[in-house]
Amino acid sequence: MYAVVGCTDCSALWIIEGRQGTVRCRGCGKTHQYGKLKKFVETDEADHAREVRASMLASRGGHADAFAAVDSFSELDSQVERDVVTDEELLERAGIDGDAAASAAEASAGAGSKSRKEVVLAAVERSEGSTAESITAYATERGVPESYVERALEKLVRAGDLSESGGRYRRL
Repeated sequence: MYAVVGCTDCSALWIIEGRQGTVRCRGCGKTHQYGKLKKFVETDEADHAREVRASMLASRGGHADAFAAVDSFSELDSQVERDVVTDEELLERAGIDGDAAASAAEASAGAGSKSRKEVVLAAVERSEGSTAESITAYATERGVPESYVERALEKLVRAGDLSESGGRYRRL
């Protein structure tokens, strides 16, 4: 059983499935007793309840004529599925080679998405020997300024995220 109900405070309309003791308005958050709610329609079909609610919302917005021209929800769903433009079609219409775009996306995955601090931490784990020089070289290759790397290493050691022993850094 589906019911189209309305909130007495904010006039929001929504669909309730089944009978519940209390329901919360999705518009304003007020809790209502199910039995006291105004039920505009009660039906066994979810599509019918959706159509009634959509019709009421269209009428409120002054779009009743436009709504009347729309097919039923089930027909509308199949029409939308037919009319959807895929990513590949959109790129092709814009004159972009979809395969080249996909290759570029794979190549740049993760590039530029890391913060400077994340790059420095990655450098500690990936650089050869994990010395200040190798960490700085790794980070500067990825666009992090040398002065930032030096400060970051000091701060990370003080914060206890890294340890430094014999000129070598390791993550804790």
